[in-house]
Amino acid sequence: MQFDDATLVEMLRRSYLACDGLWFVKVEQACGLAEAFDLDYEVWEVIPKIQARKARELLRVNDNAPDDLAHCFSLKLTADGHTFDLDTDPGGVRVTIHNCPWLALLENSERRHLAARVAQTICPTEGRVWCAEFGAEYTFDMPQMACSGAAHCEMRFSRKDMAP
Repeated sequence: MQFDDATLVEMLRRSYLACDGLWFVKVEQACGLAEAFDLDYEVWEVIPKIQARKARELLRVNDNAPDDLAHCFSLKLTADGHTFDLDTDPGGVRVTIHNCPWLALLENSERRHLAARVAQTICPTEGRVWCAEFGAEYTFDMPQMACSGAAHCEMRFSRKDMAP
């Protein structure tokens, strides 16, 4: 049997999201919420390295310019199923996320009350690791988080050499 790419992507995306959520719940049940967050943090210290390196390979990106980072990071966001806008300039990359599949997963599993803590633990870690994978030429901040009640998420990768 053969399947179109969209069907395969959706199947893998759903499996990835479900695996992450199920893993977290099982660790929480076995070890408690604090330990689940600690282990989740450790996992998300590594996953972005794998994603950034694979994105560079697939997209044949060797440089660290804002457009290169934006190209690779947009592949990650698209693969995850985010709806987003992305702006680049010589000073860095600004990402506005309008729809986050991770937040939707928390809402659908009736665990919305954990969303802010998840976002404050995982998203900045992920951004920081992506910065490091692009030659540590960037800093990362996230002034708005939908999981914390904002209308959308805003992620900023700022070039260190362009700081005021």
